[in-house]
Amino acid sequence: MDPTYAFQRDLMLMEHLDRLGFDEAWIGEHHSGGFEIIAAPEVFIGAAAERTSRIRLGTGVKSLPYHNPFIVAETMAQLDHMTRGRAMFGAGPGALPSDSQMFGLRPADLRPRMEQALDVIMPLLRGETVSAKTDWFELNEARLSVGCYTQPTIETAITSVRSPAGVVAAGRYGAGVLVLGGIDDAALAQHAKNWQIYEETAAEHGHVADRAAWRITMYIHLADTREQARKDCEYGLEKYVCYANDIVPAPNPIPRGLPDPVAYINETQRGVVGTPEDAIREISRVQETLGGFGAVLLFQHDWASWPATLRSMELIAEEVRPHFTRANQLRIDSYEKNAPHHEQNVALARVGVAEAAERFEAGKRGDA
Repeated sequence: MDPTYAFQRDLMLMEHLDRLGFDEAWIGEHHSGGFEIIAAPEVFIGAAAERTSRIRLGTGVKSLPYHNPFIVAETMAQLDHMTRGRAMFGAGPGALPSDSQMFGLRPADLRPRMEQALDVIMPLLRGETVSAKTDWFELNEARLSVGCYTQPTIETAITSVRSPAGVVAAGRYGAGVLVLGGIDDAALAQHAKNWQIYEETAAEHGHVADRAAWRITMYIHLADTREQARKDCEYGLEKYVCYANDIVPAPNPIPRGLPDPVAYINETQRGVVGTPEDAIREISRVQETLGGFGAVLLFQHDWASWPATLRSMELIAEEVRPHFTRANQLRIDSYEKNAPHHEQNVALARVGVAEAAERFEAGKRGDA
């Protein structure tokens, strides 16, 4: 796909999600690999904010080791003002070794750098004055020029995959947790353990762990039928499988050359390719296993064509989201309350019509 159009289409997707009532969209940072092409999520968020009205927009995530932390904090504070509080700050160490190599950094250097950056970014976002010196940046009585629009500070989340490192950092700084590590049974067991570590670490540092700030990412593509969903994924799933095997360092990717990759994804709990009912079932399984969390985030990797992608998002908004928010519960209760009394209500309506007709005829006779 032409990259210029790809950027434009991503912005069009933000407008679509905003109209559908989605709560959040997170935009990641990547510099290599040729598949995920947004290099500056803050620039994208600035453009998306002008095209939307209510959806919240986060850096999902900003790779902190590649940037001066003062500039990161200033940028996020500015976005917070420009979006009137709709911006969110998602932080991570950087996922692709091919990115870090271009910066002359070893993957082992990234997480320590992320933590050093957070040590100054978090107090800066709270309006504090910071002095710090490391082997890669120095700040001398630094403070933000205007601070955040959101008080006491902009909402922050830190990525967590399988190891406890992400949740320890999130608990230390009082940030939320953005899980990228899968939804199979083994992964969920590890997420649950990590949440316990997060709660303990947060308490040690004077923060309250809030499950509403625990976000779980899932691969979901929906259609009106399972057969259509499977057909939709013929468009781009194989390309994504190649990307996962050739570029992404995550272990155990979806194998190449499977005769039925959709069946493999569903059967191994890698994601959901199917109908809204299938998505509701799997999200419910994750909820029950973890004991509750704040939000489901959907990976968007163009498995399906543009029209099929839009339809998938519509089905989530029309059927999946209302199931979990119980948005239709009053309507359902009203229907179920009145449906058993249909014959009585019809009789009452007929009486009303008859009485109205009698009044009409009486009025005609009176006029005469």
